[in-house]
Amino acid sequence: AEINENLEEIVQRRTAALLQSRSAVILGLAKLAESRDDETGRHLDRIRRYVRILGEQLKDTDPEVNEEFVSTISETAALHDIGKVGIPDDVLLKPGRLTDEQRAVIQKHPLIGGDTLLAVKQRWGDDTFLVTACEIAFAHHERWDGNGYPFGLAGDMIPLSGRIVALADVYDALTT
Repeated sequence: AEINENLEEIVQRRTAALLQSRSAVILGLAKLAESRDDETGRHLDRIRRYVRILGEQLKDTDPEVNEEFVSTISETAALHDIGKVGIPDDVLLKPGRLTDEQRAVIQKHPLIGGDTLLAVKQRWGDDTFLVTACEIAFAHHERWDGNGYPFGLAGDMIPLSGRIVALADVYDALTT
């Protein structure tokens, strides 16, 4: 019994350390995106808060949504724009309206971010956290009517995590 208690304590400590490391990596990646644009850092903080609020509300009505889901999407939401690190400054930081060509460039950021996180997932394995991060990065600009990007997904074809982050992202854009 004493050996089992000691082993359980060791497992709990290592699990906590792993989760802390994961959170540190997320923060580092999010800070990388933020380093390109100060507003991005504030945007990421707001998105995480909005996603948590939306998730908490959905727990009462959607059986797919539980505390683990809410925790996962609110943490991984900070990675939704990580692909912007691959967008040239002249496009990413351009004041005013983008040309059609520039818009096509910036619309690649979900693919850049999603592919990057997918590479991490392929190395790490099918971890819920990484699956969700990939879904969000790829799907946060998809639209219910199918007119979004990069894949033109519509309705329930868009992962719930992506729909929630998309809603938070649009809300933030409209209110700031």
